[in-house]
Amino acid sequence: MFISPDHQGRGIGDTLLKRTFEHAAKADADNKALITFTFNTVSQGLYIRRGLYPRLPVYFFKAEARSSRQRSAEILDHAEIGNTDRDRARLAEFDLNALGFARDKHHGFLSGNAGITGVFLYAGTDCVGYAYIDSGGHIGPLAVAEPGLMSAAFATAFKLAAETGTSEVSAFLPGINHAALDAATAHGMRITFPMVLMSAREFGDFSRYLPRNPGFM
Repeated sequence: MFISPDHQGRGIGDTLLKRTFEHAAKADADNKALITFTFNTVSQGLYIRRGLYPRLPVYFFKAEARSSRQRSAEILDHAEIGNTDRDRARLAEFDLNALGFARDKHHGFLSGNAGITGVFLYAGTDCVGYAYIDSGGHIGPLAVAEPGLMSAAFATAFKLAAETGTSEVSAFLPGINHAALDAATAHGMRITFPMVLMSAREFGDFSRYLPRNPGFM
């Protein structure tokens, strides 16, 4: 949601939020969440008045693919996500465990985009997560079965992103996801701008999940 600066302070944002929440209520949504810029204090005040509270920082990381200081790290096996009932059920299981809800429509949108590749991640014969990488080198969403798998999962996703031939690799990383933050800095990635996740109530285990972008939250 964006309001032109010339029209801010006139109640437009509050009205748009009210209509959005009415639409959510008709869809039986039991929570409301968004990601916004940390420095956007006016909008955060509006969201707080509407019952959405800051939960955790989310940082946008980026690095030049060619100049990455990639360290030796465990790399997981991977296989492309297919358009099958089994694969959709597996994706739903990872999301339910990490977030508390499935994201069928989001996966359908991602799988239908020719510029995005989705893969399941394997430790031996066990499927332990999934990751999406687009042709521009952006990683996410990414989910793993256990927090201890995040470092290897991110290293694998970074490798796949760099192999697309992109000039840079990027990702949105929750501030509580220490493994992802460590892996990102080990690859020479730096914070380009900070954001914050706000929600009506707490949800999800973000030590096991990386969002794609603010629009997907």
